Amino acid sequence: MSGSEGMQNADETRTATGVDAGSAERRRAEEEIAVRLRRRGVRLNGRETGQELLGLLEAVERFETAVEAGGGDLMMDEPIGAGSPIAPDDSAFVLPQREDGESV
Repeated sequence: MSGSEGMQNADETRTATGVDAGSAERRRAEEEIAVRLRRRGVRLNGRETGQELLGLLEAVERFETAVEAGGGDLMMDEPIGAGSPIAPDDSAFVLPQREDGESV
């Protein structure tokens, strides 16, 4: 393969705007994880790394599994609207809220 062919292949991974396609895909995945976390009532500050977002999502999913295993009802115990649950069955089944300035 000639040097120009190698350069052409490298350029094919970039989008029309010059952004690396892998980077753009990673960012879309991070945004999707952030949406899923916010729907579950997790406060994000926008400075979380992709690894932190993934770790948070996994922790929330483990918490939800534990709630269900303990007889909790996620529909009754999950945050509604502004982030506060409406009369949860058991406050132990409510996802703890992240405080301002608290690290992931």
